[in-house]
Amino acid sequence: MWRNVKSHALLITVISLAWSAEPMGPLPSRAKPDDAEQSRAFAETVRDLNETVLWKPATASDNPVTKFGDEVRAVFGPIPQGDCGDGAAQSLSLQVDGNTVDLKPNLEKPGRPLEFEHRNAAGEFVKWTTGIAQCDRPSLAGDVTYCGMNSRVSRVVKGNIEWLTFCRKSMAHQRIEPVPYWEKSNPQYSRLGMIGFNWATGEIAFFDGRHDGALFDWTKPSVPPGGQSYGDTLGRAEAEAIYDPTFQVQCSACHDNKGPYVLTPHIRQLQLGRHLKSRSETLLTDLDDYLPGSSNRDKAPFRVVGSTYTKIYKTELQNAKTVRDPSGNCTECHSLTTQLTGQRFAPDAVAKEPWVSDPDWSQILRVRAEQTKLLQIDLHRTDWARRFGTGRIHPWMVPIYGTDVSQGTRGISDNDWHRLSNCLWDAGGEECGYQPLYTPCPPPGTGPGGDGSVVRNVSATKASSPFGDIAESRLRLTWMYRNSYGDVSERDDVRFDAAIRLSTLPDTATPREGDYPTVEDVKDEEIVDHGKAVVNARDFIRVHDITYSGHRKYTEAEASSEPRTYELVLPAKCNRRYLVLILPKRFCFDQTGVVYADRGERLYADIPCR
Repeated sequence: MWRNVKSHALLITVISLAWSAEPMGPLPSRAKPDDAEQSRAFAETVRDLNETVLWKPATASDNPVTKFGDEVRAVFGPIPQGDCGDGAAQSLSLQVDGNTVDLKPNLEKPGRPLEFEHRNAAGEFVKWTTGIAQCDRPSLAGDVTYCGMNSRVSRVVKGNIEWLTFCRKSMAHQRIEPVPYWEKSNPQYSRLGMIGFNWATGEIAFFDGRHDGALFDWTKPSVPPGGQSYGDTLGRAEAEAIYDPTFQVQCSACHDNKGPYVLTPHIRQLQLGRHLKSRSETLLTDLDDYLPGSSNRDKAPFRVVGSTYTKIYKTELQNAKTVRDPSGNCTECHSLTTQLTGQRFAPDAVAKEPWVSDPDWSQILRVRAEQTKLLQIDLHRTDWARRFGTGRIHPWMVPIYGTDVSQGTRGISDNDWHRLSNCLWDAGGEECGYQPLYTPCPPPGTGPGGDGSVVRNVSATKASSPFGDIAESRLRLTWMYRNSYGDVSERDDVRFDAAIRLSTLPDTATPREGDYPTVEDVKDEEIVDHGKAVVNARDFIRVHDITYSGHRKYTEAEASSEPRTYELVLPAKCNRRYLVLILPKRFCFDQTGVVYADRGERLYADIPCR
């Protein structure tokens, strides 16, 4: 107890902003450490005094779906429901020969059978058909219905965070038939996908629904992985039944444009067809107003969040690169990569085959596979859409003008394409300007690659028992810190570790730099903690995973735009000097694991006996 108690018999010196990773000069002689039993008892007392604020984020569950949701929530804040049935969600129409197609009852026939109604850009009726084998903008995904219709996309934006939910209708058949499933009013769909993206940090996360043949229903919003919170027991159980725990779809292979959108005509219609009579003729197929465009972000940070996902695709993520077009044709619209953006979307965009100058056996097989896939895509494309057809929207990328194909029909030359394709297949050299696609997880702090966050107002105070019980005296260490990375007020991926060294109170006025524990002491992986938050380590104790005051275990971080108060309470033993190093760390929730700040905050306190 220490309410209304004044500190007494206390000499405390706080060293602020004394940052260093290494001691300078030899360590001074120290008093002999307490025996093992005293040291163990001290560590246990530290643990008991601080137990409520010593915990790792996203460790409440081992289930891959729930754990993934907890990790993403710790980085992005609250995750919205996947709701393709909300009023703002957009339905994706189908176009055939420049006409918009929908599935409706044909009132002119007995029995009012379902058929495909074709209407032109002016809304005028053109014809009825009983099947769709080709369309103007087939999907490039490769494993879905090429000319599916009436899928839905929902978009939720909160500050820098954007969430997209895609409710895709797809069937095993390559030709869509007039069955109720394809009706716009039918809420059933087969593929659920969610993407979270922070436009400031480039952090991205992918949720994928189960692939067991069961259908989803967009009248029932999908609870996010991990539920709405650690305590959402029902929601967490429901999510485990909805999402794919195996992460069998490598979403990052296509969604690698350093943004949440895939840049293809199938969903983002962009400016295709603007050479037609008027802008109004493209509004039926344009989602530009719903999914705003962005320029080339090849120098922006980009990182996939999710420890299980990134473990499965570790090699692919490590090997992915951005590419600079050596011909200078493709420079502004989007990033080019050595993944499917470059190896499938790019050749389809310019209507050229993938090409490698001197392929190895692996490249030969992969190029052939993409050639086969691109051929299948092209077989489902209408003649109207081709360069020689009326629409002339394929190729859908042209030099200089990008997707504005109205500026002319001249495509990229074979020579320029070969130079670019060689780069896209990771077979080029310096001319390709290769850079890693994915950027490192940033540590806290202002050091190299850091997120810019700063620890402030470090202090130490001693509170004695009101009953004069020396054993109940406490040393309270406090500091202020705001986890500001990405400007997410509920972000919860940073914790603090501390190393505490006790010595007999010396005669020297102030400690030397080498007296303190070091950054390496805090980070030392050879010190086995056996899952304990407080451990003995040589001549100091180490405290792990300190969260802010009042943040109870397995609860969400409350929204805050101000620095939070952190606290570490220690038994105040008299005739002792306390030397402390406090070091922030980030849980990356990827294969990096944890990254520490390069420098820590030092403070010391002298507790004389009276």
